[in-house]
Amino acid sequence: MLQHNLKLFFRNIKRNKSTFFINITGLSTGIACVMLIALWVFDELSVDKFHENESRLYQVIETPEIDGRMVQNPNTAGLMAETMKDEFPEIEHSTSVRESGEILLSCEENNIKTRGLYTSPEFFDVFSFQIVQGDKRYILADKNSVVISEDLAARLLGSMENAIGKTVKLNGETPFTISGILENVPNNSSLRFDFVLPFEYFREINPNILNWDFNTTQVYLVLNEGTNVAEFNSKIKGFIGTKTKSNGRLLTTRLFSDNYLYDKFRDRVEKSGRITYVRLFSLIAFLILIIACINFINLSTANASKRLKEIGIKKAMGSKRKELVTQYLVESLLMTSISAILALLIVALLLPQFNELAAKKMTLGFEPVHLLIFAVIFLITGFLAGSYPAFYLSGLKTISTLHGKLNTSFGEIFARRGLVIFQFALSTVLIFSVLIVYKQMEYTQNKNLGYNKDNLVYFEINGKIRQNPDAFISALEQLDGVKSASSISTNIVGGQNTTTRLTWPGKTPDEQEVFQIRPVNFNMIEIFDIGILKGRSFSRDYGAEESKIIFNQTAIKAMGLQNPIGTKVSWENTDFEIVGVTEDFHFASLHEEIKPLFFILRPEWTHTVMVKIQAGREKIALANLQNFYEKY
Repeated sequence: MLQHNLKLFFRNIKRNKSTFFINITGLSTGIACVMLIALWVFDELSVDKFHENESRLYQVIETPEIDGRMVQNPNTAGLMAETMKDEFPEIEHSTSVRESGEILLSCEENNIKTRGLYTSPEFFDVFSFQIVQGDKRYILADKNSVVISEDLAARLLGSMENAIGKTVKLNGETPFTISGILENVPNNSSLRFDFVLPFEYFREINPNILNWDFNTTQVYLVLNEGTNVAEFNSKIKGFIGTKTKSNGRLLTTRLFSDNYLYDKFRDRVEKSGRITYVRLFSLIAFLILIIACINFINLSTANASKRLKEIGIKKAMGSKRKELVTQYLVESLLMTSISAILALLIVALLLPQFNELAAKKMTLGFEPVHLLIFAVIFLITGFLAGSYPAFYLSGLKTISTLHGKLNTSFGEIFARRGLVIFQFALSTVLIFSVLIVYKQMEYTQNKNLGYNKDNLVYFEINGKIRQNPDAFISALEQLDGVKSASSISTNIVGGQNTTTRLTWPGKTPDEQEVFQIRPVNFNMIEIFDIGILKGRSFSRDYGAEESKIIFNQTAIKAMGLQNPIGTKVSWENTDFEIVGVTEDFHFASLHEEIKPLFFILRPEWTHTVMVKIQAGREKIALANLQNFYEKY
């Protein structure tokens, strides 16, 4: 019987080539789209799930309430991890983590810029990052030791052989001894790094982390089995208040593996988290599959008139409806099989471009999750697309089919037309969604952000540049094609350092306004073309400017200052004089309101060089910058 059904299937293909081609094209394209989205969804759902202690791994966060709004800060005091472990028996392991930013590592003639972490010795007990060389109990015991990844070892040393004990230099100056080799960090890890340095070294170069009033570090805990997390959170809530005079800084914990998908307070602003995108794209994949299946159903039922006599003869010869249903389901599954194979080829061809678009490193292999995705899509598509034609064709009356007449009831016509209308409705929704996304992208690209981002190049201060950054910046400005240069703490945009410890005339004790901090060098505000509403910018013409401060317009409104220029404010036991007020500019997502911000002149706190290139001379300027940077 199976051989007979296969013979009929291939005969029908030969007889109806155009219908077969349209069906195969629609199904394979739809399945390919669904598979790409499914790979992305499963990759998103797998982030940070590989840690051995995943169900007991928590991050400590601060949750103060400011102006009636709950604010979540992932950074907290540098002494938090070790102090909490000493005082709370519920904690099995704890570790402090601080991202290093981009750092230059050197070994002999090789120089590599990459990113790493400063962390305490229990880091490898908290997280399941694998050590391939070295003993994880001791590799961070010495403050001048460093653990590097397999990939970094290959790039820096040529190979991992005899890497233990070799010396690498940090920013061309501080020597560190390689104490361990780390297996490359998995692609589905939200923590990305190529090396690990001892937190003890970070303390040495940043003594302010010993101050409980400075939030500089991320803290992660592994709680003991059976710990009641709600009770533990209640217990640690006022912990900071026992170490400092600040009673408004409250603590809680959240599951580390939830941070990536369910973080509703990313960058301290309430958001829905990435799980929203996972659900949205899962729905889109389902709709695409429905459209492809409806297309198959409509073509199959439309083609039914060509198979009426075949159905009639089979029924007259005694074929049961169950046998006919089986035949058409087998045909549907065969059609789906061919489409699925073509879809796999499409996915294999498009996956590199899709990875680039999605910023992923997904692969298509024979992993259990990939086989599961393929099997589920194949079975759903086969039965969904073939069920209606199978039951419809097998239910036709014998006499009518032998006469070649298709007596279609009102219900059948309504169902088929309903499917067509539903298919076009879904297609229209998806097309309009694409147009809306395109318009949104166009809006973000053309929106006036309040500063000029054109012809700007930036890079971090590393290596010998740190010895005399001002001399480096002055030399940059002499290069052909460079208009001006300066430096800033990290960047003008993004959630960075904040403070609530600013005081001003008229501030009441219960006011807790959050200010963004931007330490800058001379000429930085001018490079970004940020407008000055009142007063002036920082200038060497006025001598010492370290005691001057510049606010944005929103900050002045928040403080309620009518005549801000010349007003004295205080921050971290230092008095500042307001010399300027800038126009508001967007330094965060366009979904967010512009928040209070101030600039202070602190060249020694800056870590990023900003270079303004002359319009029309980009190639010359970039080539000169590249050559000069490498020589320096």
